[in-house]
Amino acid sequence: MSKVSPKKHLGQHFLVDQNIAQKIVEQLTMPEGVQDVLEIGPGMGVLTQYLLQHKEYRTTVIDIDRESIAYLKEHFPQLEDRIISADFLKTDLSKLFPGKFAIIGNFPYNISSQIFFAVLKHRDVVPEVVCMIQKEVAERIAAPPGSKTYGILSVLLQAFYKIEYNFTVHEHVFHPPPKVKSGVISLIRNEVKELPCNEKLFFEVVKLSFGTRRKTLRNCLKSYNLPPEIQAQPVFDKRAEQLSVQDFIALTQLVEQNK
Repeated sequence: MSKVSPKKHLGQHFLVDQNIAQKIVEQLTMPEGVQDVLEIGPGMGVLTQYLLQHKEYRTTVIDIDRESIAYLKEHFPQLEDRIISADFLKTDLSKLFPGKFAIIGNFPYNISSQIFFAVLKHRDVVPEVVCMIQKEVAERIAAPPGSKTYGILSVLLQAFYKIEYNFTVHEHVFHPPPKVKSGVISLIRNEVKELPCNEKLFFEVVKLSFGTRRKTLRNCLKSYNLPPEIQAQPVFDKRAEQLSVQDFIALTQLVEQNK
């Protein structure tokens, strides 16, 4: 096994607890027929070393930091040309993978939401995601309707993935320690091929609905200028966090028919 050294750069927090790293990799189920797994932001390879123990996986890593890339090439030569020096958010994933692939990583806190939106964009080829993110964000994504933490990402991701909050990771297992706890979650693609409504409008309705959390949907969606008899329906007296994914689909259909 490669020796992984903690190092600080770019303001990142590196996981140094080997047991936690192994436990994160163990969350991968790799759905039938999926061999490729992409690790985002491998840093010094603390997760990579455990991914490589699974000979049945074809592991690729992507990192924007040149220092990390140099370290990975030196310590993980078995990866060969599957060490990608690039920005994940700007990468054409279809050129990296001809078919489906899982995603794993200790996602940088500041771009985790952007990574999830990229996952949604590629959901037909990404059947599984296992990641460590800020605990608050992890809890929000996994939150059920009615929860105060339930929000935009909760709805959009739960529309296409089954979300599971796996475990909490404490500050002291990082170098340097962050000021907040982390959470590890799994996303497993559900059976929904496409939504029974205008998908672009669905995303828009969800975002607008959570725009001002304390306001009712009647106020949040007033820019659609819906007819008074439609706005009089009970759903418009509710706030966004009270609606399930199915409720938002029905609401989108209502907006689509009447705006």
